[in-house]
Amino acid sequence: MSALLEVSGLDAYYGPIQALFGLDFVVEEGGVTALLGANGAGKTTTLRALSGLIRRQGDIRLGGRAIVGLSTEAVARLGVAHVPDGRGTFTDLTVEENLRLGAYVRRDRAEVRRDFDRVFGYFPRLAERRKQQAGTLSGGEQQMLAISRALLMRPKLLMLDEPSFGLAPMIVQEIFRILAAINRDEGVSMLIVEQNASLALDLADHAVLIETGRAAMSGAAHMLRADDAVRRAYLGY
Repeated sequence: MSALLEVSGLDAYYGPIQALFGLDFVVEEGGVTALLGANGAGKTTTLRALSGLIRRQGDIRLGGRAIVGLSTEAVARLGVAHVPDGRGTFTDLTVEENLRLGAYVRRDRAEVRRDFDRVFGYFPRLAERRKQQAGTLSGGEQQMLAISRALLMRPKLLMLDEPSFGLAPMIVQEIFRILAAINRDEGVSMLIVEQNASLALDLADHAVLIETGRAAMSGAAHMLRADDAVRRAYLGY
């Protein structure tokens, strides 16, 4: 596989405070990379830096194109969809209105209608609730809506920040099963931040362990799973 996203020497800042220090990693075309680490290690910061939400320096390339100087909207238009922690649902709008916002940059209306059917195929509960106010959905349904809204962008890269947070185990298993199907069937590359390291490593083919804003370890997901230090610290056995 060739690289879709190449990150080299990435530094990121909150005001004068540096949060990432020379981060390097790759997301392969059609691959899934998991970012692992303790709370405060820099995982969410990495996604925010890639989206242009905070100040960053270094080299970020999407499909070979340098994007470090681009705005958040420009990065999104190039095919990077970011599902943030907290889901970012527009609670006063209906499910359908939220989804239409995901497709706001597109002009291929017939394809958008087909994509509505496609995401409702993945998440049939949303089809049942398409006229319902998003703020009245359960936490799991709001996460499904956030992922579906991102898919309406037709992304090359789907970035997910803690998709399991606050959800019942059964819902988490369902969401990760659907993410695996989206990656397998549609070839959407993914970069996932997830506290449940076991789930993330099951989904991913590559993983990066971040400690205090630096990449402490990276490699094939099965290799990190087999590493004794990773198992003890993040997998609990």
